Amino acid sequence: MNGEVERHHQARRGEMEKALVFRTLQEETPGPKWRSLFDYHWPAYEAWYLAEGERERPGYLSCYNALRRHMPELLDTYRALCELAGGGDLAARFLSLYQPPPYITGCSQAVLVRHGAPVLARNYDYPPELCEGTVLYTRWNGRGVIAMTDCLWGVLDGMNEAGLAVSLAFGGRKAVGEGFGAPIILRYLLEFCDSVPQAAEVLARVPSHMAYNVTLTDAAGRYVTAMIAPDQRASIRRVAVATNHQKKIEWYAHALASETLIRERQLSILVDDPATSEARLLDAFAAPPLFRRDYARGLGTIYTAAYWPLSGRISYRWPQQRLELAFEHFPEQQLRVRYGPR
Repeated sequence: MNGEVERHHQARRGEMEKALVFRTLQEETPGPKWRSLFDYHWPAYEAWYLAEGERERPGYLSCYNALRRHMPELLDTYRALCELAGGGDLAARFLSLYQPPPYITGCSQAVLVRHGAPVLARNYDYPPELCEGTVLYTRWNGRGVIAMTDCLWGVLDGMNEAGLAVSLAFGGRKAVGEGFGAPIILRYLLEFCDSVPQAAEVLARVPSHMAYNVTLTDAAGRYVTAMIAPDQRASIRRVAVATNHQKKIEWYAHALASETLIRERQLSILVDDPATSEARLLDAFAAPPLFRRDYARGLGTIYTAAYWPLSGRISYRWPQQRLELAFEHFPEQQLRVRYGPR
């Protein structure tokens, strides 16, 4: 009988556990490695993109013209990726990330500056089965960019070799409007901006289809958090901390489930304390309330990322594993991470 009970518990634990393979890939210009990513992920992305019906998504010309108007420097890369993806209408519309279906994440992020040297740290909270798990090192526009990808070429967080580091968190509002998915806006920042002031100008003018908080820092130690949304002007402030609300709580159910205020307070205390070191900050990201295990509701922490703009060093972290990377050290490898309640 005890054996039957134990097997039952093991089966239940197996149902609750999730696993994700993280990969590092380096490809200077769009080519076969990116095409392999597209081939692998496209069936799931196609289903997601059409979930509300094809008529809910904009046509190709609308997507192309929106890119040409707001981020024209990306067009050459966009065309190359569309060609690699087979040149199909639907894939091209998806890859524009213009007016995509709405999606919601958790996330905590903070900048700590000590002796003029900044570090941007973040936790990405999301369902593991919906994360690509690809760290991509590219030189698509003559500049090295290392980023955790989303939607095949968008950016969840990343850094360029000029020392600009960026991170994305959901803004905790239900508003959906005309604009781009934030990951392609972050890609644009890393491809063409050198500094926080340049990136802030872009965030003030490029429309986002949902509310997001973008935290940035650069090699000069400057930092801001930009609160962007489709229904109001971007608010760009010298704030080092962001979780999942903007100036006030608007979506109370999400705020309660994600514990956004608790996490914001924890990060603010740490960043404001002169005794907080980089090690202390990163240890905090590995423990509650910042590190969350609510995978059943899609609010568990998938990874911790840390970016050091001055040295070009990057660290991706899990409770028992790490990936230590840099622009001068980027081995291609795979790492399997298991997720569960404990």
